[in-house]
Amino acid sequence: MVCFKKTSLNFLVGLFIFCASFSMAQNNAFRIENMANFDHPWALEFLPDQKILLTEMGGSLKLLDNTGNFLSEVKGVPEVAFGGHGGLGDLALHPAFEQNQLLYLSYAEASKENTYGAAVARAKLHKTQNKYQLTGLEVIWRQYPKVTGDGHFGHRLLFGPEGYLWISSGERRKFDPSQDMESNLGKMVRLNEDGSLPTDNPFSGSPIQSQIWSLGHRNPLGIAFDEGDNLWVVEMGPKGGDELNLVRRKSNFGYPIVSNGDHYSGADIPDHHTRPEFAAPKITWTPVISPSSMLFYTGEEFPEWKNSLFIGGLSSKALIRVALSNGEAKEAERFGMNKRIREVEQGPDGAIWLLEDGRRGGSGQLMKLTGRNTDS
Repeated sequence: MVCFKKTSLNFLVGLFIFCASFSMAQNNAFRIENMANFDHPWALEFLPDQKILLTEMGGSLKLLDNTGNFLSEVKGVPEVAFGGHGGLGDLALHPAFEQNQLLYLSYAEASKENTYGAAVARAKLHKTQNKYQLTGLEVIWRQYPKVTGDGHFGHRLLFGPEGYLWISSGERRKFDPSQDMESNLGKMVRLNEDGSLPTDNPFSGSPIQSQIWSLGHRNPLGIAFDEGDNLWVVEMGPKGGDELNLVRRKSNFGYPIVSNGDHYSGADIPDHHTRPEFAAPKITWTPVISPSSMLFYTGEEFPEWKNSLFIGGLSSKALIRVALSNGEAKEAERFGMNKRIREVEQGPDGAIWLLEDGRRGGSGQLMKLTGRNTDS
């Protein structure tokens, strides 16, 4: 499903009806098990022993068992700037976590000048008896520059198939930094596991330029690699124009010069097709889905969905399945969840786990989706 912003009211109404009838699948595709509730949860990550780490935006890192029961608070989390989109964010395990116990976490931090930016730190997850603590914490990356406001941090984390750390960096609602090569706002960042700069990154020059893999992003909130090691990024557009992008080396997606959405002030932004020198999204959504996270599904619990992307939707209150084929993408199904979906993850057994957003009346629910027994 590809939607466009420059439309008449009648077309938008018709498009909405079409989209609803075409893609709002019934939830009889899976069972939903409500596991627990949390305070403004943002991310979860499965450990090799199937325990779960979960972040709450206020600064708590919790350890759960594989049914969502609370086991322990993890101490040693850095101080976070909690408010708006800011707080404790994403988690990623080092590819050799079982050997080195290194955990990566993103969060918003404040400066003495009351400006804010995302940071990424790594630390060892240390266990003493039944108590867990982060030790040896070191910050390996920061958004530059820190700016005013509490929106669009991005700061999703993912280790790619070649062992590099990928960071999505939002433009912090400041627009122009997305095109500024002396700022890492509005960019996809590629680092070595210790935060150093890969020698084969596409841009060279300053330390900031040498971090950058792609630019022209707004607020990228989902990162996934497909079975062909292609990098997909989903991001929030402005007023309309959410995007799913296939990210290549040196890609420039054009924001804020182009977008299939408009400024919230009502000011026009030229559509992607008007500037073919910029990379175009594979899907745009108007009305928006407000993507929060993304998963490339590889499990056996839902074999018919293998090699699909799943996107969590906030304002759309949906789980969106996207089918991929030869570098192209199409919305295949949309499952109405009646909850703002903040996070989507795959469990060790192939179940799909969701976190409900804790803002705007949400209860911060942890949910597990499993297949329905065909003989039930």
